[in-house]
Amino acid sequence: MQHRKDFLIPFLTVLADVAAIEGAFLFSYWLRFYSPLTELYPVTKGFPPLSAYIIGSLFVIPAWLFLFNARRMYSSRRILYFSDEFFAIVRVVFVGMLLVMAGAFFYREFSYSRLVFALLGFNAIVLISLGRFGVMKFEQHWYARGNDTKNVVLIGSNQTAKRILERIAALPSLGYRVIGFFANSSDGSLTSADATYLGTISQASEYLRTHRIDVVMVALPSSEHQVLFDLVRQCEGLNAEIMMVPDMLEMMTSRVRIRELEGIPFIPIKDVPLSTWNQITKRVFDIAVSGLILGVASPFILLIMLLIKLTSKGPVFYHQERVGLDGTSFRVMKFRSMRIDAETTTGPVWAQKDDPRTTSVGKFLRRWSLDEIPQFINVLRGDMSIVGPRPERPHFVAQFQKEIPKYLDRHRVKTGITGWAQVNGLRGNTPIDERTKYDIYYVENWSLVLDLKIILKTIRAVFFGENAY
Repeated sequence: MQHRKDFLIPFLTVLADVAAIEGAFLFSYWLRFYSPLTELYPVTKGFPPLSAYIIGSLFVIPAWLFLFNARRMYSSRRILYFSDEFFAIVRVVFVGMLLVMAGAFFYREFSYSRLVFALLGFNAIVLISLGRFGVMKFEQHWYARGNDTKNVVLIGSNQTAKRILERIAALPSLGYRVIGFFANSSDGSLTSADATYLGTISQASEYLRTHRIDVVMVALPSSEHQVLFDLVRQCEGLNAEIMMVPDMLEMMTSRVRIRELEGIPFIPIKDVPLSTWNQITKRVFDIAVSGLILGVASPFILLIMLLIKLTSKGPVFYHQERVGLDGTSFRVMKFRSMRIDAETTTGPVWAQKDDPRTTSVGKFLRRWSLDEIPQFINVLRGDMSIVGPRPERPHFVAQFQKEIPKYLDRHRVKTGITGWAQVNGLRGNTPIDERTKYDIYYVENWSLVLDLKIILKTIRAVFFGENAY
């Protein structure tokens, strides 16, 4: 039953890829030889037969499908963002184009146009991305209507399990339906969320043998790893997928790899998150993108400044001390969105939903994160990065470092305008311990591709996200 539920969407994805690759070949051929592009690049060596390119595509398509499959891009997905898909497509097409050019070099009986190959790479990325985006939207609609829904049971009843339950309930397009949960003890999180208690964890295996359950989602702390080991052993032979939410604190060391010093093996416990070249790459990216955004948004910036000045007393910009890289302080810039006396009586406090201190214009700015635009100036100055853990005020840093394990590890990279925690729904007045876990994951797993994914997800979160106030 499980395999049938995961047949349609991968099959449609394969068909979309085949059509997109073939379409890229045909479109590239037309662009090179019959489109207005020929006025810039005239055809000087005659018009090759279209059949030669079609035959070539018949060899390329299986090779590229193999590359996609090798990256597990035809496996069951259900939980996927288009940004994840897009960057994987770029990588596969790049490798695929190397294979195409190598094959054309060794095939001497026909000379393929080099410009067609250049166009093919770009067109393939665009058409494959469009095809997969279309399949993804169909997939979400398909699951949202109750088709091929997978039955899920949860193991554990902590806050992590509650968050899983809430996300599944809020997003029927994921294609999951929670049947209930197993737990040896409960803090009441899932019971209050109207989840069905199915028994203790030791009773889970018997339940799985007698019911059609597709996925087991485990949310247990590291102190209960023995319980998880026993559960996996008891579920031997059952055709159910087991997924575990790892204890984030155990994921916060660098990726495990062995180093040797004169034959003595070492396992790095903590590594420098960004090498020198990675720091240079990230800095160049920050400067280029920040300069572009400030240039394009300059008319809107002037309009926002005027609205703030006309609707409330006080300065246009709000400067506040925050803690950044290596624990050093800097003054962050934002458009002022609250009254000038907002913390006169309360002292440092977080913003709340429907905060009475917010001005009329400020409420709009905070909802759409427009108050953050001046922070791109902080990025140009080098105080911040576009992507990184959100900077906190010294008052809260002093408090959290005593309460949250590894909290100060957030400051091993520059703080950012947006971050991994924010694009995963942890914005505004959300639990700081959860946000810290995501921040540390980002620190230990940084890459430029991850930054690009976060930026794309930030755009989506601004329009559809919650907890922005």
